[in-house]
Amino acid sequence: MGSRAWSVEKRSTLKSDSFSKDIDNLLETGCLSIIVLGASGDLAKKKTFPALFNLYREVLGKFGLLNEAINKGFLPSDEVHIFGYARTKISDDELRNRIRGYLINKNDASSEHSEDINKFLQLIKYVSGSYDGEDGFRLLDKEITEHEFSKNSQEGTSRRLFYFALPPSVYPSVCRMIKLCCMNKSNLGGWTRIVVEKPFGKDLDSAEQLSAQIGGLFDESQIYRIDHYLGKELVQNLLVLRFANRMFLPLWNRDNIDNVQIVFREDFGTEGRGGYFDEYGIIRDIIQNHLLQVLCLVAMEKPVSLKPEHIRDEKVKVLQSVLPITDDEVVLGQYEGYTDDPTVPDLSNTPTFASLILRIHNERWEGVPFILKAGKALNSRKAEIRIQFKDVPGDIYRCQKQGRNEFVIRLQPSEAIYMKLTVKQPGLEMSTVQSELDLSYGQRYQQVKIPEAYERLILDTIRGDQQHFVRRDELKAAWEIFTPLLHRIDNGEMKPIPYTPGSRGPAEADELLAKSGYVQTHGYIWIPPTL
Repeated sequence: MGSRAWSVEKRSTLKSDSFSKDIDNLLETGCLSIIVLGASGDLAKKKTFPALFNLYREVLGKFGLLNEAINKGFLPSDEVHIFGYARTKISDDELRNRIRGYLINKNDASSEHSEDINKFLQLIKYVSGSYDGEDGFRLLDKEITEHEFSKNSQEGTSRRLFYFALPPSVYPSVCRMIKLCCMNKSNLGGWTRIVVEKPFGKDLDSAEQLSAQIGGLFDESQIYRIDHYLGKELVQNLLVLRFANRMFLPLWNRDNIDNVQIVFREDFGTEGRGGYFDEYGIIRDIIQNHLLQVLCLVAMEKPVSLKPEHIRDEKVKVLQSVLPITDDEVVLGQYEGYTDDPTVPDLSNTPTFASLILRIHNERWEGVPFILKAGKALNSRKAEIRIQFKDVPGDIYRCQKQGRNEFVIRLQPSEAIYMKLTVKQPGLEMSTVQSELDLSYGQRYQQVKIPEAYERLILDTIRGDQQHFVRRDELKAAWEIFTPLLHRIDNGEMKPIPYTPGSRGPAEADELLAKSGYVQTHGYIWIPPTL
């Protein structure tokens, strides 16, 4: 790299001054080393390495970003090296061959794509060692240092990003080894950052213990607690929709909104993850993190700026305003056949479905139920936010039975934003019908490749932007909400209701939804528009 600086110049699109000052004109002279810990595991192969490959391939010019060479990706090969570290004793080439199959794009069999894969794989070097011993990490540090020296990086200017594709049980020992063996020797503009995957504990006490162990070794500014839902395109669009559109400002409150649903549905069961899933259950796996993060973005107040800490401050305020969960506003389910998995105990009390109501005690949301629902082995696969407005007062068209206005943000699949509203039925008669204003991404942005969540979030860690990562006090507030309920389930005080695979889940969940005030729309089905 020599004396050349890796620079991301100003975006061509408009953005706020507060955001621009933090992200634009970023100048870093040291080379970048990305270390994937747990490199031989499924998470690394299926998510981490493919995300790194896509960042390597992306052309900066597509997004209005300029670099010295426009054909460089976000991870230029002359400045970046990737290290895999795990206990498995394999060679560099063996790791590359394990990864290769996950990088192949079935829709792109071009020779250029194959060549890019080969070039990317050559950036990867493998080091084998334990997670609690110095020998392996000192060898890793030696390899990283040799890479930095080969790029003529001045000591202290290099950047080291450690990605934990590991079980949380080894986080403390790995953090100790990194701190002891693999840190930058001085600080001349370089940095050392760690990315840790959920689950961040199993309850408040275990999460606080883990936070204390990691926080005792690294500053909060070095810790990136990743929740991949915060990297999804439509989740990242939430704050833009809310605070950049005048039409929503007067509507987004208890005077106009009757209820909010945040839903995650899968049409398959645990499928080989039974043992892992049974240890955590659907609330720990999905609701306490993914869906609660979405709730924060839906419910938070406008931050004073787009600086990460200002946004995270507002999210914490929402969590601290949530009232304790009551048992009569919780429905748990377990699909029939779940315990047939040999890795699941026969008498497991773990829910594979949960629907519960959170209530936010503040001026904006007092009285508005937030229904969080997640389940496996259901009749469809989708994740969405559904904001239902109140009935029209003085309904002169007598159309309330057709359904209320709803603002729906479809997170996956078929990303879309649409507004359900009542219109006149075309024809000679004065009759009404439910229709929609629809922004379907597949139709509107046909030439745009929507990045995977992990791509965005890894890029954020390189840029030092913690906006889409969970802060320690935010994590604590989230566990404070759910720990009492989880302990009642763990102690057998609450039992899941059996439900048939391929159904909507327990019928009691629909009863809870109706009790919360949700009004079902009859005769209307949203159909994604065809291209």
